[in-house]
Amino acid sequence: MTSNRLILSLLVPQIAIVSAVAADKPTTDDYISDSVRQKLAVDQVVKGGDLDVQVKDGVVTIGGKVHEQKQKDKAERLAKKVHGVKSVVNNIKIEKL
Repeated sequence: MTSNRLILSLLVPQIAIVSAVAADKPTTDDYISDSVRQKLAVDQVVKGGDLDVQVKDGVVTIGGKVHEQKQKDKAERLAKKVHGVKSVVNNIKIEKL
């Protein structure tokens, strides 16, 4: 049991250091773009849509077309939740069926 405690006491500080370094690492525009696209693609309300995502210095611009206002609003909310996003410009157009 003592060897397990020793191993644990050695690992916990290492994990904390790795986590702290990862948290301080800046988030790239490519990471943000990929994350936003992924969230939009799997969301049941947005359903991927015909959307285009551009990211510049943490500012996400979403364009394209959806069929309902709630899809446009949800796309913006999802994008804002991605780590590293500074703001979202929602240029999505609504085209009724």
